[in-house]
Amino acid sequence: MTTDLAALGLAVKRAQYRNHRAMEEALREVGVTLVQWDALRAIERMPNASAHDLALATFQSDQAFGTLATRLVSRGLIARTAGRGRRIEHTLTESGHAALEAGERISTDVLGQLFSPLSARQHEALAGLLEKLLQN
Repeated sequence: MTTDLAALGLAVKRAQYRNHRAMEEALREVGVTLVQWDALRAIERMPNASAHDLALATFQSDQAFGTLATRLVSRGLIARTAGRGRRIEHTLTESGHAALEAGERISTDVLGQLFSPLSARQHEALAGLLEKLLQN
């Protein structure tokens, strides 16, 4: 039996699109977009990281992340401070921490629903397969 790899690639993309749409819709309750919430997660994981490092972590260009960070600063969700040299460092504010925590609760619920058709064993198998793909 031969698997249609184009169809497999499309199925992965459709699953990702479904995930993003569901998360985007649910995060409206918190008042952030999925891209904003992802940036908050990256800033939390990488304290005082540079904009370049955060852009890489969030799959954005440096320019796109800079624009996003400016919006997050204006909303009071993050603070930017001068680091060494030309480096700008990013940290979450209290409001940023609150939005991140609310988003995490929402994410747990949304992802639980999205992956509910699979058993725990299937979750592990899928995670293992995706990890294997990402190693190359």
